[in-house]
Amino acid sequence: MLHLLESDDPGAPFPDVEQAETEPNGLLAIGGDLSSTRLISAYRRGIFPWYSQGQPILWWSPDPRTVLFPDELKVSRSLRKTLRKGRFTVTMDHAFGQVVRECAAPRAHETGTWLVPEMQMAYLDLHRSGIAHSVETWRDDALVGGLYGIALGQVFYGESMFSRESDASKVALVYLTHCLIAWGYRLIDCQVYSDHLISLGAREIPRREFVALLHRWVDTGGRAGSWDMGAVETPPLAARPPSSE
Repeated sequence: MLHLLESDDPGAPFPDVEQAETEPNGLLAIGGDLSSTRLISAYRRGIFPWYSQGQPILWWSPDPRTVLFPDELKVSRSLRKTLRKGRFTVTMDHAFGQVVRECAAPRAHETGTWLVPEMQMAYLDLHRSGIAHSVETWRDDALVGGLYGIALGQVFYGESMFSRESDASKVALVYLTHCLIAWGYRLIDCQVYSDHLISLGAREIPRREFVALLHRWVDTGGRAGSWDMGAVETPPLAARPPSSE
C-alpha cells in the first residue's frame, strides 16, 4: 500500500524504503510537494521523484540500485580519442537552467518528459542553494551536451544528461568524475539500470547496501557552494586506464 504524503508538511518523514512496491519496482509514496526541504530529505534516504505531466508526484526507491563508483568509470578508446582531440570545452554550474531545459526536451520517439515545469523549478531552487550542479559541454559557443544532479556529503545523485553531438554527455561525465575524485566524493547514484550506464562502469547493488552507503557518506565531506571554475578546453582523462572496448 502506497504511503500518502501531505503537501502542507514538507518535513514529514518518508516511509522506510523497504516498504516500496516490487511492481512497479521501487514505488514508495505519492503526493507531497517539491520543496527543497522535501527533496533533500528524499535524496538523503535514497528516494527520488519521478512522474509525468498530469500525474501526482510519485516517489521511488528501486531495488537493486544502479550506481557508479567514481574510480570505476570506464573510458573507451574512442572516448579517450575524443578527449585528446579537445574539440569540446567543459564548464560547471555555468548554464544550469539551460542544461535542465535540454534534459527536459522530449527524446527521439518520445512525446513527453518526466522533467515537468514544477520539477525544473524545484531543481533550480536547489541550484540557487548550492546543492544542485550542472556540467556543460560546449562546441564553440553552442551547448551540445551536459548533465545535472544533486550533491550531498560525498554523494552525487545524477539526475539526467543530454547530448546533441556524439560523446558530448560522456565528456561531461568524465570531467565530473575527475572532479568528484579530486574532491573526495565516493558515490554517483544513477538510479535505474540502462545499458548506456553499465557501459560506462555503473553497476547494480542491493538497495539495502545503497542505503547503508548513504548513511556512511551523505553527511560528510562534499564541496559547498558554486562549482563554477571557468572553462576547461581539454578535460582530463579518467584516472583508470582505458577499457578494452
